[in-house]
Amino acid sequence: MTINEAQDEVIEEFADFTDWMDRYQLLIDLGNELQPLAPEYKTESNLIDGCQSRVWLQADYDGGLITLTADSDALIVKGIIALLIRVLSGHTPQEILDADLYFIDRIGLKDHLSPTRSNGLLAMIKQIRVYAVAYKMKSI
Repeated sequence: MTINEAQDEVIEEFADFTDWMDRYQLLIDLGNELQPLAPEYKTESNLIDGCQSRVWLQADYDGGLITLTADSDALIVKGIIALLIRVLSGHTPQEILDADLYFIDRIGLKDHLSPTRSNGLLAMIKQIRVYAVAYKMKSI
């Protein structure tokens, strides 16, 4: 599945809910479905700077693809990182770098997050792209 196909799937899933309380609940449910991050990855070096909550992000590179795993101590934030993993994990560094993450605006996420959570979302995306650049450079 391409990044855009995954984004379209997320948009469709969120379109079923018009009330933002229901959308928050969907985010919490997605976070709860996230596979637990192995304890050895819950390190200081995997913590994302710029998030009010604690968010750990691990990126592994195998066969030309980046696999993302993550965890957070905040339910909604865990749901947000679950969405980013769903859309971006399993793709090449270049695909991740080229991705226009339009689903964030289309589901209204940016408009319904507190300023600190919006900053955290941007920090998560930035860190994923940093991993993509690093792995792209490593493969050259």
